[in-house]
Amino acid sequence: MNIQNTNKKTACLVLLLGFFTTPPLLTAQTEEIPRLPGGQPDMQGTWDFRTITPFQRPEALGDKAVLTAEEAAIFEAEERERRDRDNFTDTTTTGDYNQFWYDRGEEILGDRRTSLVTSPVNGRIPALTEAAQRRNAERRELARLAEGVEVRPLAERCIMGFNSGPPMIPSAYNNNVQIVQTDDYFMMNNEMIHNVRPVRLSDAMHRDTPRKWEGDSVGTWDGDTLVIETINFARETAFGNSSANMKLTEKFWMIDANTLGYEFTIEDPDTWTEPWTVMFPMVRAELPIYEYACHEGNYSMAGILGGWRRLESLGQSGQ
Repeated sequence: MNIQNTNKKTACLVLLLGFFTTPPLLTAQTEEIPRLPGGQPDMQGTWDFRTITPFQRPEALGDKAVLTAEEAAIFEAEERERRDRDNFTDTTTTGDYNQFWYDRGEEILGDRRTSLVTSPVNGRIPALTEAAQRRNAERRELARLAEGVEVRPLAERCIMGFNSGPPMIPSAYNNNVQIVQTDDYFMMNNEMIHNVRPVRLSDAMHRDTPRKWEGDSVGTWDGDTLVIETINFARETAFGNSSANMKLTEKFWMIDANTLGYEFTIEDPDTWTEPWTVMFPMVRAELPIYEYACHEGNYSMAGILGGWRRLESLGQSGQ
């Protein structure tokens, strides 16, 4: 994959995450928020959602939902050391970046939650259904055979994926999204994979054709909270093990003038045994997002498939 520019912000921006001291701050407005002429909250701007809070709660923590301040400090220090690519002296992959290119942040969320997953209560993604397990095995087999570009993962093909979703999740770098609002649209431009997702605000009906990689998104205002429902994905989505039948419900609200609340719930009976929810804040960024150089059909894809063809010619495919 081509080398990408990452949005390196100042340390003080990272420290803004520390303003979250209790879980209620994620749902309550603490000061006057900017508004559009029509009265809706003005969420426009560039938002940073990096954090090293685990996506799922580590199994070793059991039912422990929140760390103490001392535990959080120890966890952050250990995670910074564990993830520092400059400490890696032996790697089994090629083309990995050194630490300079990573921008995952150095702190957990200020409420010291042990996971971004808030439901189920164990802080972990529900189990896969039997159908999903079979589907995943088939995908792995197709990817192993590498018969053509169409069987490679969407992220590898630079179409969608990584932390851009939908839904968005904190990841290794490019944890930034630009939001633009009009009376009729709410648009999200992710720095990762440079994906733009339009959300219709004046159309209550979903469109089932043509099905798109990012699905069909319709938004409605519930007071000062924007609720976005996305369905009708083109096929299995760029997110995890999901299917084309995934229903994604996202919520955006202003916690304060410089903090955006974000929550999403996934319902996909074809994949997971129950719905599950994730919640985390985003902080306003001073700098714009950068161009992401990854694009469909880039040089890496030819190299990937060329490598597989070479293995096949040597009788080593699948090993």
